[in-house]
Amino acid sequence: MRISRFYQIQKTLLQFGLDELIPPQWQPWYARTLRRSLFWLRNRHPEQPVGVRLRLALQSLGPVWVKFGQMLSTRRDLFPAHLADELAKLQDKVPPFDGVKAQQLIEQALELADIADLFQQFNQTPLASASIAQVHTAQLQLADGNLADVVIKVIRPDIKQQILADLALMDTLADAAARFLPDGKRLRPREVVSEYRRTILDELDLQREAANAIQLRRNFDGSDSLYIPFVYSDHSRTNVMVMERIYGIPVSDISALQAQGTDMELLAKRGVEVFFTQVFRDSFFHADMHPGNIFVSRDTPANPKYIGIDCGIVGTLNDEDKRYLAENFVAFFNRDYKKVAQLHVDSGWVPAHTKVEEFESAIRTVCEPIFQKPLAEISFGHVLLNLFNTARRFDMQVQPQLVLLQKTLLYIEGLGRQLYPQLDLWKTAKPFLENWVKQQVGLPAVWRQIKDNLPFWAEKLPQMPNLLHQYLEQGPKQQRQLLGQLQQLATQQHRAKTQIVAATLSGSALIGASIVFSADSPVFAALLLLGSLVFGLRALR
Repeated sequence: MRISRFYQIQKTLLQFGLDELIPPQWQPWYARTLRRSLFWLRNRHPEQPVGVRLRLALQSLGPVWVKFGQMLSTRRDLFPAHLADELAKLQDKVPPFDGVKAQQLIEQALELADIADLFQQFNQTPLASASIAQVHTAQLQLADGNLADVVIKVIRPDIKQQILADLALMDTLADAAARFLPDGKRLRPREVVSEYRRTILDELDLQREAANAIQLRRNFDGSDSLYIPFVYSDHSRTNVMVMERIYGIPVSDISALQAQGTDMELLAKRGVEVFFTQVFRDSFFHADMHPGNIFVSRDTPANPKYIGIDCGIVGTLNDEDKRYLAENFVAFFNRDYKKVAQLHVDSGWVPAHTKVEEFESAIRTVCEPIFQKPLAEISFGHVLLNLFNTARRFDMQVQPQLVLLQKTLLYIEGLGRQLYPQLDLWKTAKPFLENWVKQQVGLPAVWRQIKDNLPFWAEKLPQMPNLLHQYLEQGPKQQRQLLGQLQQLATQQHRAKTQIVAATLSGSALIGASIVFSADSPVFAALLLLGSLVFGLRALR
């Protein structure tokens, strides 16, 4: 099975002429000879650009590789623009599997004798079909007797076995690329495949997605900017998820949004605000916000609200990453490249031995030409991309949380400019970030930390007298124990020194003795023996 799948993948890659992606100087003579001998696997699409052929090849290999191509399209730090642009065109639409089989999977997961026991008007024709799962509509019977419009997401049958088999082959190919391609170390194929493995395996667990959706919904409860559909967690399993059905307008349907009188400028700005709120307020952000996962509510076009679905991929940032990232953004807004460089060193994103002045100069060289344009024409996401690319020249390690954030920012910026081409993302984001940074320093931040720690301090306060008494009572005892350990260590060191010196003295005596018995002049030999003994005695002293 694995060998046949490997052959099928190689056959597809060769029939789309993707061996052209490997520069000739990287191919040994026998590889080129072997390629010419495989006449039945010739390039069947020579008229197409290599980027188009790459996209078509991934589509023909199936949903696992389509998803892989989508992820690669976000890694513009690894691929030329013409390849990344083509990979970005990959659509996550694949033929659906049989609706009868989907119904059986739902019944098995929810332990139903018949789907009608819980759902009315179940539609066996899927509403949407993707690489990992597909969605069916139905009406859920609630405990109070009412019906709720829902969608049921069900994982494709046997998809996990196919994914694991293809991931094993990807690991093999990545290992070969890292070993034998001259640029293999820079491209980091093992890390790329590892990142993809985590992402796609997480998407196979719909309970994880349900938990993510519940968290995001709670974070934006009562918000005018973002709505997350309700998840019926009691009826969700690892391979089945039931959630509220929404009736919004796809965010990519510009004509429909304009026809209902949507405030496009406000909608674009709210997209930016929603993103930065998720990142810096909540440290929990939807990391797959491509147009297929975003809708706009039909209810209040003058006060537009986003609807987000498919929460399988989320990103998180710790407090230090958030602070350093926000300060980096603000420093960029102010074109303070020295602070950007210093922040990278302080955060540990680049090694501590990095020369800040050289790093600052490299950042200025890359970014200053960008700022010659009007701010409204500058891509915030691409500035961040240039920053990370420059930092990698100074041995910046890949930060997975920043890769997800960069991808999401590119999505949001592209979406915002599609909705409102005049969007100045810098003008929209800067006040938000400056205000957030101010909240993290100074007296308000100190008071907030005190309030956060008050419950812990209140719990420990009654124990403080006992803890203080134990410290005062045990402190001298611990000091005496430590002093005894230090004395014991000093004694061991003295013994070791004595043994070394004794060995040196013995060696000197042996050398001297050998000289006595081998020298022609007894007087000269005696002098040498005396000298070796003196040397040994001095060492002993």
